[in-house]
Formats: sequence, C-alpha cells, structure tokens
Amino acid sequence: MTGFSTHPFPLCPLPACAPAGADGSFARSSGHSFHGAAGRETDHHLHAILGPTNTGKTHFAIERMLAHPSGIIGFPLRLLARENYERLVARKGASRVALITGEEKIIPPDARWFSCTVEAMPVDRQVSFLAIDEIQLCADPERGHIFTSRLLHARGTGETLFLGAETIAPLMRRLVPEITIDTRPRLSALTFTGPTRLEKLPARSAIVAFSAAELYAIAELIRSRRGGCAVVMGQMSPRTRNAQVELYQNREVDYLVATDAIGMGLNMDIAHVAFAGLAKFDGSRRRPLTASEIAQIAGRAGRGAKDGTFGTTGRCPLMPDPIIEAVENHQFDPLERLIWRNDKLDFSSPRALMASLSVPPPMRGLQASEPTSDALILATLAHEPQIMATATGRAHTKMLWDVCQIPDFRKIGERSHAQLCSRVFSLLVEQRRLPAAWMEEQLGRLDRVDGDVDTLMQRLAGIRIWSYIANREHWVRNAPVWQERTRVVEDKVSDALHERLTARFVDRRSAHLIRLLENENNAPLLSAVKSDGEVVVEGHPVGRMQGFQLHLDSDLPQSDRATLARAARRALRTEIPLRVQACQHADDTAFMLDHRTGDITWEGVEIARLRAGRDVLHPTIMLRGDDLLDTRQRESVRTRLSEFVSRHIEQELAPLFRTHARAAASAETRGALHEMMEGAGQARARFPLTKHHPLHRLGVHCALGWLYLPSLLKPRPMRFRALLMAVHSGAGALEMPPPSAVSVPVTAFPSAHFDELGWPACGPVRLRLDMAEKLVRTLSFRTRQNSVALPEHFAPWLGTKAADVPAILRALGLRLEAPRPLPSNMAGPNPFWVVSRPQNGPKKHHLRSVKSRRPAKETPFAVLSSLLIRTPA
Repeated sequence: MTGFSTHPFPLCPLPACAPAGADGSFARSSGHSFHGAAGRETDHHLHAILGPTNTGKTHFAIERMLAHPSGIIGFPLRLLARENYERLVARKGASRVALITGEEKIIPPDARWFSCTVEAMPVDRQVSFLAIDEIQLCADPERGHIFTSRLLHARGTGETLFLGAETIAPLMRRLVPEITIDTRPRLSALTFTGPTRLEKLPARSAIVAFSAAELYAIAELIRSRRGGCAVVMGQMSPRTRNAQVELYQNREVDYLVATDAIGMGLNMDIAHVAFAGLAKFDGSRRRPLTASEIAQIAGRAGRGAKDGTFGTTGRCPLMPDPIIEAVENHQFDPLERLIWRNDKLDFSSPRALMASLSVPPPMRGLQASEPTSDALILATLAHEPQIMATATGRAHTKMLWDVCQIPDFRKIGERSHAQLCSRVFSLLVEQRRLPAAWMEEQLGRLDRVDGDVDTLMQRLAGIRIWSYIANREHWVRNAPVWQERTRVVEDKVSDALHERLTARFVDRRSAHLIRLLENENNAPLLSAVKSDGEVVVEGHPVGRMQGFQLHLDSDLPQSDRATLARAARRALRTEIPLRVQACQHADDTAFMLDHRTGDITWEGVEIARLRAGRDVLHPTIMLRGDDLLDTRQRESVRTRLSEFVSRHIEQELAPLFRTHARAAASAETRGALHEMMEGAGQARARFPLTKHHPLHRLGVHCALGWLYLPSLLKPRPMRFRALLMAVHSGAGALEMPPPSAVSVPVTAFPSAHFDELGWPACGPVRLRLDMAEKLVRTLSFRTRQNSVALPEHFAPWLGTKAADVPAILRALGLRLEAPRPLPSNMAGPNPFWVVSRPQNGPKKHHLRSVKSRRPAKETPFAVLSSLLIRTPA
C-alpha cells in the first residue's frame, strides 16, 4: 500500500474520452477543444516536453506558469511540491502562492499559483495554466491510474503542459493525438565509470541503496572513511529532507546516501551517482531495475552544462553493457501500457463502488490497475458487518471511500491500517466529526522526540497520517487548529530525526578536515598546540601532543581516528620542527631514564626506549611515536638522546669509569678493567688478587672467581646494570633481589645474568659477592689460632636456612666430613661441624667432624673455625 493514491479534495470523475464541462473537471477555453482518443483536432495549447533528466523541463514549466495569470503544477512527491512552492514564494510572495499536498494545505485567499502533489491537485479550480511533472508515472503499478487520469482529462484554459521521459511518447500520441510533443536533449553528458570502492568514491557523490538496512550500513561506512554523509529517504518529511540536503549543498559533507527517491526532481550538486544495488522491492516482489529507472536515478549526476558520471559500488553486481549503453545514449524501450482505473465511480453502495472500480479500460494502450491500497482497504472493510450496515446510501459510501484513501505511511500491515480506517469511519458516522480528545490522544503518543533513527522515522510516518486527516476539513472541527497542531509535532520530530541522522552519520570535524586534506592546492592547515598540549586543527580540537606523538581524544569514534590523525600530521608540519629544536637544546635535567623499563622521557612524556647496541655500556636509542618526524629530525633527536644516555651511564656507574681511567696508564690493569667495562663492572678473575696487586689498590675486589667493585653492588647501580644487561641481551626486565638481602634462593632467581650482577650461585642460594668475600675473610681471621664455635644464629645472619649452610660452605671451597656426636666435654645433644684446612694441603677449605676440642697435628693457622651448626638428629 502507498500513501499516494489519494484524493484529499473531491475529484469530479470524467468519463473516458469525454470533453470537460460543468462537471467540475479542468475547464478549457472555448477555442481549444479536446476530443480524447479520436483527436480530430490538434490543440496547439496542449504540449508535452519530454527528455532525459537535466534538460530544464521543470524550470521551463514554472517559467511558463508564472507567465499566466493563474496556474497549477502537479509533482510526483510531496518533497518536490514543497521545494517548488518555496521557489514560487520567493518569486511571487507567500500571499499569491498555494501549497496543496495530502498532509499539508496552505491556500491564501488571493492564491494564483498552486504547487501540488498530483493526487492532491484541486480539479474543481479553473486555471489558465496546468502542468504535470514525471508524466511517465502513468505506467506506475500503484499510482499510475492517477497520472493517466490527469493525462486524459486535466487541462488548463490557456495552456497544458506534460513533462516526463520520452518512453511515454508513443502512447501519448495514441491516447491524446491532439498533443504537441517536443523533445529536449540532456544539457550534459552522462558517462559510466565502472565499479568504485566506497572509500574511493569522489567527492560530491550520491550512493543509492534500496533498503533502509543497506542505506544505514553504507552511511556508517562513509562516516568512518570520509567524515560523514547526508541521508535522503522517501519517508522523510520535507523539513528533515531539506535539512539533510542543506548539509550536502552547504558542503558540510561531500557524500549523499539515498534511496531511489532522489530519482525524481531532486536537483543537487551531484557529480557522480554510485549504485549499491540493481534491484528493488516494489511492494510485492524484488525485481531488477529497468534501464529507464537506472537512467532516472543516474541522471541526478551533472547539473546544467556540467557533465556527470555513474557507476557501481559496494557489493553491487556488474551493470550489463546494454543498460550502460542505453543510459549513456538516453535510448529506452517505449512504454507499452498505461495504468488506468475508472474514475466515474458508483457510490450507491460499497459493493457497487467496488464493482465500478473494476470496470475494464475503454481504450487500447490502457491496462487495468491492480488493486491499490485504497481498493484493498475498501475490500477489507466490506467484510465487516458493522461497516456494511453503516455504509448505506451515497453519502456514507462516499465517506467510506474517502476514509479508505488515508495513506498507510507506516507500512506496518494492511490489517492494522484497515483497523484505523474502520475506527475513523465509525466515528465520522456516529459523531460527524472526529472527537478532539481522541485526536489529541493519538497525537500525544507521537509527540515525543526520544528514540533512535528508526523509531523517529516510524513516529514521523504516523504523524503524517494525522496531518492528512487534519487537512480533511469536513472530518475535524477547527481544522486550522489541528493542522497547526500536527505541523508543530511533525516539525519537532523532523528536527529530532535530522539531529539523530547528523549525529549518527556526520562528523563535521572529520568531513571538514578531509575536505581540506583533499585540497588540490595542498594549502597548510591552520593548527595550534596550546600550552597544555591540546592540538587544534582548523578550529577543531583533535587531541594532544605528547613528545612527538599525537594522542587523539579518547571520546573520538574509533572509525574517525585514522582520518583525524592524517589531518593532524599535515597540520603539525610547522609544530614538529619547533619541538625537535626544543629537544635538541634541552638540558639533561629535562630527560629521565627509567631504570626498570629503559624508557626515556622528555618533560614527563615517554619519547624513546633503550635497545641493544655494540656492547652493554653503549645501547642504542629507539624513538617512539616518530611517524611525525622526517629522517633528519629523527636523527637529530636520536643524537641528543644518545648524548644524554651516555652521560647518564657515566654518572650512574661513575666508580667503574673512574677506575678504568686510573688503570689506563698500567698495562697490568688495562686488560682486566677492559673486561670489567664490557661486563658493566664485573669480570672473571684470571689471576690471584692479593692486597698488593695494582687492581686491589684501585679498589677492585675478588670473590668466588669474580672481579668486582663493591660500590656497584648497591641497589641503584645494580638495578641500572641489570637494565643495561637486559637491554643488551634482549631479555625482559629482571626482578631484582630485595635491597637488604645478602642471599636469595637460586630457584627464585634462575637467570644466569645474576652471576654477572654480583649474585653468583653458591649451593642452593645466590650469595652477594661482597658477603661471600666477607664470610671467607671473617672465618680466616677468627680461626687463626684456635677453632671457634660459631653461634646458632649464624644461618639467619647469612639469610638462609641452617640446613643449607653445608652446601654453601662446599660452594665456598670447604671439604665436608660426616658429622659425629659432640664430645662429652662440649654441651649440646646434636653433632656439629668444624671447618678446617690441612697445613700442607691445597689452598682449599675442608669440612670435617670434631673428635676433640683441639684436633691433633693442627697448627693455630690450620683451624679456620669451629662451626657449631645444629643439625637434625
């Protein structure tokens, strides 16, 4: 069903082929007779201007109408009637121009020129000029009978003009032989460009889809890739449609996504039309588009003398070559039939009315209309006993027919719409006017602006029904009040719909920046970076600069981020050199190196990270977020950071560098210090290190076969050395032992890097080098004359378990003998261990059990200690 097959004002039916007269049809001057199909005379004031789109037909018709003292022009869509009404008002003033559509009626007392929908044309008004646009719609299955009736019967007293496609010309000559037909060529060329990806479509393109779901999906994609688009659908109110068109015409967006509603009279600055499909649902089935339908839509591209192009996009199948050739050359098969329905109706009863609607066509070239929405609603209501009992007599039958013509804008099903019509008819019969309370209740349900696009679109469709009803002046009391009431509600919902569409499918910021980015002159974008780092491009805040990285605002849609980043990169061409220069001249205090992660920050912002270099003490610099920098700028920043890192390493490991410098003059120490530099402060001992060795005098110590500097075992330098080793090896950050620890379990710190950091494995634990050296030195000193029993808290002092001490002592070079019971002269229930070294044995400690308080054949220097370690029985 559709809302177009309606007669909001009484149409006086004319018999087919009969001349107009006093029956209320369009009158003609006596000098220009009309003889129908017989056509014995030619009416020189009856013309047709036929041709493809962009031939200036509508403009010509309006100019001709304004040259007459009065006139009516009928358009196929309410949108076009409203658009041309506003053009006429601009030319002649609001007091002299009228608008009549199914949902809107503005008729000033002195109105002389009327802009109407074809269905709503006031056929009882005599005018000098009359025109019908898109007359080829005589072949439309749903609305064709209205256009055919106008073609056969509607006339102006001075001039009648039909506008449309050339496909109707043969049938027009047959059915109206007295007509003069002029054809006009298209003012510009229309060329096929083939398929194009959506994101590659040129600016000023219209993408045509044939379902709401497909339209929304395309609009979302265009927004994400190109900044946004306007949306035009046939269900929109003129106010919403005009607001969306204004977005496009004002170049706030460069793309239009629309249904085939743009194919009729929508004159916009469109350079290219892209089809997202080649089939549509026509109300009963999904069928392929005809060549003439494709041409009607594609013809929106190119206005005036400006050429246009058309093609396909998305998942649209390939367009057949014959169709392409027909569209480019404007050559289409002529129409074979025009849709006709009897308009001399019998209102004596509903059944007689239905019978009169089924009268066959009187002439060749006419085809009986399939049941249209009004006829289907009539047939549905005719099965309701209450309706049939009420609709008796001509007046009530005529009223029932008028009610059946209420448009089903909601498209929610024939049964639901029939129930509404039934209710309206019953109230009109019972109360002669629709109750104000009931009207207010219906409108109140629709007077809301919440919901998404689909909700508002459906709500707007419902309001249009009540606008239609309010414009039937004999159906409501105080019709002007209700007309204003419905107009206010429609405008409110229309504005809300426009806002939702714009919010959903338009990002003005992205669209504006994309347009500037595609400027052929490649002009620099106006940009600024505020003191807090906020980046503003062409007046639009897009994010913040942190170091050399642009961080887009978190509230930006993910789909727009690539576009805005591209705009910002171009806009920041002048800002980046200033930042590079500032970095080059910054003091070292402006930089910071994180000893855990290796990140380098500049004024609190991470800009780089350490990476492996030629050795541990010479890492390289990897910049982060350097895509805004060119090669020269990148190298300048990297050089400055390398200088900072080198000085930072020398500062953090100052003892190592001082020792290395002092050792440079001695060949005996240079080799060992060179290895310690390569090991970031530690190296393998390749010779005994006595207290008289030059290295020892330089502060180098030795323990467990490692040369080291005690000051580098402090937590901060050790943490920094761990970072340098991890960076050089490519390993992850090492979890360091607690600062106060002197031993840690090997299982908790398995990495071999800990050996090189001063935590070599010593049995089941890692023992810090300075603690290992201190332990050996202490034991040697304490046992220089006699064995000494160490206290039981020795193991906790070492930071380990008592059971682990023997293994630790073995790792330190001690020899372990089996434990024996304590002698009677020593207290304690458990055996204990004694550490000793034979006088003439190797320089290696041994561990044996005590047999006496003073073992035989041992000198005071032979016993290193008497170590009392209580062990489990």
